[in-house]
Amino acid sequence: MESHLELATFAGGCFWCMVKPFDEQPGIERVVSGYTGGHVENPTYKQVCSETTGHYEAVQITFNPDVFPYEKLLELYWQQIDPTDPGGQFYDRGTSYQTVIFYHNEEQKRLAEASKSELERSGRFAKPIATKIFPAKEFYPAEEYHQHYYKKNELHYQGYRIGSGRDAFIRKHWGEEYGK
Repeated sequence: MESHLELATFAGGCFWCMVKPFDEQPGIERVVSGYTGGHVENPTYKQVCSETTGHYEAVQITFNPDVFPYEKLLELYWQQIDPTDPGGQFYDRGTSYQTVIFYHNEEQKRLAEASKSELERSGRFAKPIATKIFPAKEFYPAEEYHQHYYKKNELHYQGYRIGSGRDAFIRKHWGEEYGK
């Protein structure tokens, strides 16, 4: 049986924190940090942080849906973010740090909307789910020093996750085995 690969694109605040959870899962071929959703071609990190490009920090995941289905990606995505925060993620504020699921086809859109509705109904969060669902746009890989940051700068990465409050939030809402 020939396998086919698909793309999934998620904005979840700082893209450094969105790579590791997906990176070493079975069926995940590649995770790239980058920028999407905006109007500037080939933006730089500095441009995106200026909040003038319309881009979000995001990760684009190349995956084999026969091994790691899109529904499972969505489940893992929700467990990495504060989906109730419309102003950014943890101490990263601004539109470039907001949460968005970018769908690549109508099936991904349907699954993303169903997953969001299910999370809203679950009662896991006291506030409404603020994560947006948009059609995928051109994705621009971030500068090389941002790629797989958790491996290149392990101590800084760990300090950032802890200091930002991301890990504590994830553990509070999903359990002790999460947020690492």
